[in-house]
Amino acid sequence: MNGKYWNEEIETMPRKQLEKLQVERLKKTIEIAMGSEFYAPKFKELGITPESIKSVEDIKRFPFTTKNDLRATYPFGIKSVPLEKVVRLHSSSGTTGNPTVILHTQKDLDQWADAMARSMYCIGLRNTDIIQNTSGYGMFTGGLGIQYAAERLGALTVPAGAGNSKRHVKFITDFGTTALHCIPSYATRLAAAFQEEGIDPRNTTVHTLIIGAEPHSEAQRKRIEEIWGAKAYNNFGMSEMCGPGVAIECQEQNGMHIWEDNYIVEILDPETLEPVPEGQLGELVLTTLNREAMPLFRYRTRDLTYLNYDKCDCGRTAVRMGKILGRSDDMMIIRGVNVFPSQVESILLEFPEYEPYFLIEVDRVNNTDTFDIQVEVKPEFYTDQINELVRLRQRLTLRIQSVIGIQPNIKIVQPGTIERSTGKAKRAIDHRKFE
Repeated sequence: MNGKYWNEEIETMPRKQLEKLQVERLKKTIEIAMGSEFYAPKFKELGITPESIKSVEDIKRFPFTTKNDLRATYPFGIKSVPLEKVVRLHSSSGTTGNPTVILHTQKDLDQWADAMARSMYCIGLRNTDIIQNTSGYGMFTGGLGIQYAAERLGALTVPAGAGNSKRHVKFITDFGTTALHCIPSYATRLAAAFQEEGIDPRNTTVHTLIIGAEPHSEAQRKRIEEIWGAKAYNNFGMSEMCGPGVAIECQEQNGMHIWEDNYIVEILDPETLEPVPEGQLGELVLTTLNREAMPLFRYRTRDLTYLNYDKCDCGRTAVRMGKILGRSDDMMIIRGVNVFPSQVESILLEFPEYEPYFLIEVDRVNNTDTFDIQVEVKPEFYTDQINELVRLRQRLTLRIQSVIGIQPNIKIVQPGTIERSTGKAKRAIDHRKFE
């Protein structure tokens, strides 16, 4: 590394040379995936071998992989190496039933740490920084992904974890924290916690925030920078791609560089699955190039974004992706958690008191996501007894919170209130604006 780049050769590699590297790594990844019960028969049927790959364009020959494939092969059906080589697994929430599981060898973890350390270096963080992580440590990838990357960078790390704003305030104040990793809404809440203590967050030692994991507008990012007196950089990752470290803004803050030495990137029309013109909105599809335990080919992220291949003033040649502007499925990200209407539907069916009709409404108030659910009780259970309705509401609230991971605001309405439809029911309304 030098003063500007973590890995100058990779980060400034000319496009043709980068594509040559991608082809080499794709061939190696195919070799590894031949050990997968899931991919091996598909590759045989399609005549895909390492020798058959001549260019990056050959990725179009590969089958798509979806989240449903990961659920259907739960827990280890897509692995490409013997389980004894696997040293860790992470999982993410899904609709109902089985979660998605991602496996890692030690090499995978090292690569992941290096990619995220590169991301931190890209935004100006160094081994002299003190990096405080507000993500949870556990089955989700945000906590440990940031932790090991910061250690790889050589920075002093503060694994504070999620919640307990007063503790975060104390740690930042006492330890002289210079960089924070947090979801955008929590960045705002934490700033408010400082103000409640009579401290202006702009007067702290924090000069950099890494934000991501939930949709947010450019206005919200600018607001975060204003209240903290610090730079806030958009970061993109997902559990299926290891976690944080897939892409990040550089200091130019004009799109997130995708580390193309680790991924082949496609933007496709979600209906036709054909490539869209450069700069046009489409679904992000990723192929891993540097993973052993569980390589994924043409993984449909369902995230809608666009690509910019123009030269970046930072000197990095990796393509830049825009902010995630929506989803091609019905999943919503609320306070950093994946939420599917089908989850709510399945939970309602557990309760004999409720009709299978509901409406989710999500909004953003004071930079924090709201999560309201209107539900109907069956006529025989609808009562003017307030205590009984409160009991029903509390039971449903606790059940949804236990399954999804965040607490909803349940609103019980009279039978027949929620609109019925002869077509596809409108089960969720997202009032948030992320332009």
